[in-house]
Amino acid sequence: MTRRYSFGAVPLESGVTRFRLWAPSAPEGLALEVEGHSPIPLRPDADGFVEADVDCPPGARYRYRLDAATTIPDPASRLQDGDVHGDSIVVAPGAYDWRHPGWTGRPWEETVLYEVHAGLAGGYAGLLARLPDLASMGITMLELMPIADFPGERNWGYDGVLPYAPDTAYGTPDELKRLIDSAHGLGMSVMLDVVYNHFGPDGNYLPRYAAPFFRADVDTPWGDAIDFRQPAVSRFFKENALYWLTEYRFDGLRLDAVHAITGHEWLHELAGFVREGVSAERNVHLVLENDDNRASLLQGDFDAQWNDDAHHVLHHLLTGETRGYYADYCEAPAQALARCLAEGWLYQGQPSPYRGGLARGEPCATLPPTAFVLFLQNHDQTGNRARGERLASLVDSRQRLRAAVALQLLAPQIPLIFMGEESGARAPFLYFTSHADPALARAVREGRQREFSAFPEFAGDAPAAQLPDPNDPATYDASNPWAGAEDADEWMRDYAALLQLRARLISPRLAGATSLGAAAIGERSVFARWELADGARLTVYANLGPERQAVPPALQSGPDLYATLLFESLAGGRDALAHGELCPDCTVWLLEEAA
Repeated sequence: MTRRYSFGAVPLESGVTRFRLWAPSAPEGLALEVEGHSPIPLRPDADGFVEADVDCPPGARYRYRLDAATTIPDPASRLQDGDVHGDSIVVAPGAYDWRHPGWTGRPWEETVLYEVHAGLAGGYAGLLARLPDLASMGITMLELMPIADFPGERNWGYDGVLPYAPDTAYGTPDELKRLIDSAHGLGMSVMLDVVYNHFGPDGNYLPRYAAPFFRADVDTPWGDAIDFRQPAVSRFFKENALYWLTEYRFDGLRLDAVHAITGHEWLHELAGFVREGVSAERNVHLVLENDDNRASLLQGDFDAQWNDDAHHVLHHLLTGETRGYYADYCEAPAQALARCLAEGWLYQGQPSPYRGGLARGEPCATLPPTAFVLFLQNHDQTGNRARGERLASLVDSRQRLRAAVALQLLAPQIPLIFMGEESGARAPFLYFTSHADPALARAVREGRQREFSAFPEFAGDAPAAQLPDPNDPATYDASNPWAGAEDADEWMRDYAALLQLRARLISPRLAGATSLGAAAIGERSVFARWELADGARLTVYANLGPERQAVPPALQSGPDLYATLLFESLAGGRDALAHGELCPDCTVWLLEEAA
C-alpha cells in the first residue's frame, strides 16, 4: 500500500507525481521547476498549501523558485542531488525489495541499545559489515545518530534541515534499507534518532516562505521555536515519524531533547498518530531525551526515557567530577544512585541547585525499570565535553569501570552502549562539523570556545586552552572509536559475557519486573533488589570506591546467602560479601529463583 503524504513529491498510481508544499507566506511568483519542464504554476488552497501534478518519473530533479535569484529544495525532499542547497529528487516509495518483510521487531524488554554514528562506522555499508559481531556480542537494537540531510559531509546529525532526506554522505537510500534489512535478518532491531526541536543553521529556508512554521514568543538555544500549534507543522513531523517507520522499516525512534518542544501535548499526539499508523503486529518503540523528567509521557505513549540522572551520579562516582550539572549529584551520591536504581530518576520534583533552584521532574517510582535507558556514555555526555574524553581515559581504575559496566548491563533498566566502549576505546568523541560557509564555521568554533571559557583550563589564548576546531577534518578523524585499544579483546569478552547472561536469565523475565528497594552502603556503595516477572529475585551489591565497605547486617541477611552467584566483577567478591564486606571497585549480582 502506498501511503499518501501531505508534503513533498509523491508519485501517484496514475503515473504523475504530486508536488505539495506548505508556503503560507511565500512571495508572489513562487513556482515549481522540474527538469525537462518549463516553470510550473502552483495551485494554492485555503490552508496555505500549494501543489501541482506533473508528468515526471522517479529520479527527476526539481526545486522551488522563490524569486529570480533564489531556488530552494523541498523541505520534505526524500533525497538530495548534492547537499542541502541542491536540487531535490523524486523517489518512488516501496521500490526496495525487502528480504525480511515478515520481521515484526522485538519486545522492548529484550532491548540492548548500541548508539552509533553511521559516518564514523564507514557509512551504511561499513556499519552493515559490523552487524554480525554486534549481534554475536548481544546487541539487540542498533541506534543511529540522526541522518537527516545536513550541510557538508561531517556532522553529528543535529544540524539537519531536511528531515525526510537521508544524508548521502553515508550512502544511498537503498544502502540504508539494506542495513536495516540485514539487521532484521540477524534478529536486530534498528532505532533512529530524530530531531524535532529545531533546524540547523545552514540550509533552512522555511522562514522565507512559511514564516508561521516558527513562533517568536518562545526562544530556544537555536532561535525561534517550532510552532506545533499550526496543524500543518504538527502534521509535517508526525508524518515524518511514520515515514521512517514504514518506508525504511525502522523499529523505533529516539526523540532528541523534547524539553525544547513547547508543551508536551503534541508529544502525546505524535505517539498516538504513530501507533495508529503502524501495524499492530509490529514492535515499534518510542524513546525520549527529556531534561524535564516527565513521567506522564511514559505512561503508555512512550516506552522509555534516557536516564541522565543515573548517568550523572555514576559519572561523578567514577571520575570525581563536580563541575557543571555534576554539582547536583555530588552530595550523598550513593543515596542518589540507590534512588535511580530503585525508582528511575533522582529528580522527581525537587529543586535543582544547578538550575537555580527550579523544580525538576515528576514522581516516577510507579514506572517499570524498563522505562529508563541506562548508560555510562553516549554521544552527548562524551562529545559535549571540551575534549571528548571517554571513560576509559577518565577513570583511574580499570576495575572500577568494570564494576560500573557490570552494574549497568545486568540492571533491569534498558542498557545503552555507545560505540567503542565495548572495546575500551580511548579515542575521543569530539564535536565535528563541515560547514562550507567560513563565517558560520568560525562562529561555531568561537561559540564552542566561549561555552567552555568559564573553566580556567579553557580560558585565554594559550594554545593549551584551545578546543579542537569542529570544522577541521582532523577532528572528525580523531573521533574514530575503532582505532583499537590494547585491551580491546578483554573488554569485548566482558561485554559479551554480561550480555549473554542478560539475554538468558534477565531479559525474558523483565516484563512485569518491580523494584523491591535500594539503599546506600556508605558513601560509594549501593544495594538494590528487584522481583522479576516469575517471582525470582535479582540483587546487586556495587562498590565504586577504592576501600572495602562493611555491609550493614540488615542488608546481609535473608535469601542472599542461598542465592546463585550471577556475576562478580572481581574474583572473590561473593566470598567477601558472605563475610559482610564489599570488595573495592566490585559489583556482585545474585539471583534467587522463585520457590
